[in-house]
Amino acid sequence: MTPITLTNPLYWTDIPDVDVIRVNDMFYMISTSMHTMPGCPIMKSVNLRDWEIVSYVFDKLEDNQEHYLIEKKGIYGQGSWAASLRYENDTYYVCFSSNDMKKFYIYQTDDIEKGEWKRSEIDGIYHDPALLFDGGRVFVIYGCGDIKIVELTEDVTQLKESGINQILLQTPTDNIGLRCEGCHAYYINGYYYLLFIEWPTNGNERRRQICYRSKSLLGKYERKIIFDDDFGYKNKGIAQGAIFDTQAGDWYAMLFQDHDAVGRIPYILPVQWKDNWPMIGVDGKTPEQIELQLPNAITSPIVISDEFHYTDNALSLQWQWNHNPMNECWSLTERNDHLRLRTSRVVENVLEAPNTLTQRTEGPTCEARIKIDCTNMQIGDVAGLIALQSNFGTVGIKKMDENHFEIQMTKSKQNQNEVIIDRKEFATPILYLKIRFQYEDSIDQATFYWSDNEVEWNNIGDILQMKYTLDHFMGYRIGIFNYATEVIGGHVDIDYFRYKKIK
Repeated sequence: MTPITLTNPLYWTDIPDVDVIRVNDMFYMISTSMHTMPGCPIMKSVNLRDWEIVSYVFDKLEDNQEHYLIEKKGIYGQGSWAASLRYENDTYYVCFSSNDMKKFYIYQTDDIEKGEWKRSEIDGIYHDPALLFDGGRVFVIYGCGDIKIVELTEDVTQLKESGINQILLQTPTDNIGLRCEGCHAYYINGYYYLLFIEWPTNGNERRRQICYRSKSLLGKYERKIIFDDDFGYKNKGIAQGAIFDTQAGDWYAMLFQDHDAVGRIPYILPVQWKDNWPMIGVDGKTPEQIELQLPNAITSPIVISDEFHYTDNALSLQWQWNHNPMNECWSLTERNDHLRLRTSRVVENVLEAPNTLTQRTEGPTCEARIKIDCTNMQIGDVAGLIALQSNFGTVGIKKMDENHFEIQMTKSKQNQNEVIIDRKEFATPILYLKIRFQYEDSIDQATFYWSDNEVEWNNIGDILQMKYTLDHFMGYRIGIFNYATEVIGGHVDIDYFRYKKIK
């Protein structure tokens, strides 16, 4: 087998709270999806370098007003958090908590790529859970600081009556800003291993990876720092994630790093077992490149262009909606080779708009553009592209009256109000719009453009200084939107979405 080379970071895009397992010769990964739907993306790889999105655990999590952005309600930064992925007895399991629902969800399937997922719910929040199968018993280890353990029923659907339910260990408090969280639990070669992140207030003062181990599940645990490195980026530690082995017996970790506006980005790191501790990195550092004795594969992009050549209403898996979509108000078939977005209710700004269709953005620089047909907009309708986060920016077109349109660039202001920064009258309903995202050298800026011929591009408005904020808790996404401010019933047609990574 010819070695392949992996370069860190694995992806310069938002893939946070990763968990990874290996089933035979295939690796599977899950990550947090929060308010984007479908949720809990499943990715697979044969070589740890080239990953492909193959499925989602659910199309929608709940049917309430918040999940549909109704009546100014929403679940930005909530939804599904930090899922645990496991495989046991020919079954795949996913579990996570939802802060807005105050529930713990468990999903299971026998086919992770194409199967139906059976869902169970437990009341309460089990923060950053780790699912652990142990000798026919099933446990969830969770929490922040005070780490707890609960036992589930054998069918992994409910809490086990009279089962274990207690504090497992209490992590240090002195000189610690964020106590241990983000648990991943394993039983390997006679030891129970619990991996966490913590954030000290002395020393390097950055997130680091901690390991606790014990020969007894409930016994006394030893503690060790197993990784503390930032890869030279702003003292932002690479931490939280999974360890796993290859069929050949080599061990690796996938962890992530806060990388400002683009989001939390993943790294693959070698693991060396030293005195039965899983020590991560090369001499404690992040290697820029790793040589892997694994098969080559065709790269499948995480972000794609789309000409909307579909025969049914099934989007490519790279797309996710901002909150639950109103399925009766979008179509890939009403007009051939176009995405149609209909308005469904009157809203005040783009963050309240239903059916905003999104993909991730990538560093160091990327851009996306669309061709939009606004012929069938109603007066007051606004449609276009958004750099989506709490601190957002848009470039779009608004129908002012029966014969006039206006190109607008907007930004969010305090309390998420949308403010027009620049505007220009426009006579025809066919328009090209573009946003460029620049993350290189921590620039974190988005610029906005329009064109009437897709050859000459005109800058509009201000540069958006992008900021990662915890109320959305997600890296910037590119989104296509259409919403009504006066009356519903209008629609726009998107001819294509063309994306490219500049560097």
